[in-house]
Amino acid sequence: MRKADLINKIATETGIQKVDVMVTVERMIREIKSTLANGENLYIRGFGSFIIKKRAAKIGRNIKKNVSVEIPEHFIPAFKPSKEFLQEIKSSPNIKEAPEVKDDNEE
Repeated sequence: MRKADLINKIATETGIQKVDVMVTVERMIREIKSTLANGENLYIRGFGSFIIKKRAAKIGRNIKKNVSVEIPEHFIPAFKPSKEFLQEIKSSPNIKEAPEVKDDNEE
């Protein structure tokens, strides 16, 4: 499911206009990004947590040039699902195997 599909489904099920749903979804995504960019974690009860993880500095290799490259310490966003969310996914009869991930660039 893509963002457009999500917007269409919410609009259909709630009766709210697609434009209003789209603005709300876009605003939510922007707020999540903004909160994480400010160094704060975001907790949504029953859904999960959007958190900032610290990656330690390490030495990487550029194989083509055969040189070592120092990768500095940095922070990455991560999502940690809640226990309720995990349990719902684990107990779902609709999931038989991992879904195939489609790349938009593949044809």
